[in-house]
Amino acid sequence: MSYPAYKVLHLIGVLFLFTSLGGMAILSRSGSTNSAARKLAMATHGIALAVILVAGFGLLARLGFMAAMPIWAWCKIGIWLLLALAVLPLRRAPRLAGALWIALPLLGGVAAWLAVTKPF
Repeated sequence: MSYPAYKVLHLIGVLFLFTSLGGMAILSRSGSTNSAARKLAMATHGIALAVILVAGFGLLARLGFMAAMPIWAWCKIGIWLLLALAVLPLRRAPRLAGALWIALPLLGGVAAWLAVTKPF
């Protein structure tokens, strides 16, 4: 696939990831027991993470970084892992949903900054 195709796929994954995290935050904060909505959000979360990972590595390959990944790419993988684990406090500690509502998009902003600037 081409670089632009990987980039669009990566961004679609990011959009779905934050849609699912937002949905889970609202469900958690409201105390909803709607299992169908929670299942949809969890499924969307998992699929989005897979799309982001595959497309991200495709982008790295197109940039020629697969032999030795730069530090900024490792940082983005760390952020991906944090976003993957964000469902745990949303599920088990609903009182944190408000703070995560702010913190998670900021973490996504850091990932975007790393991708755009490639500082190290």
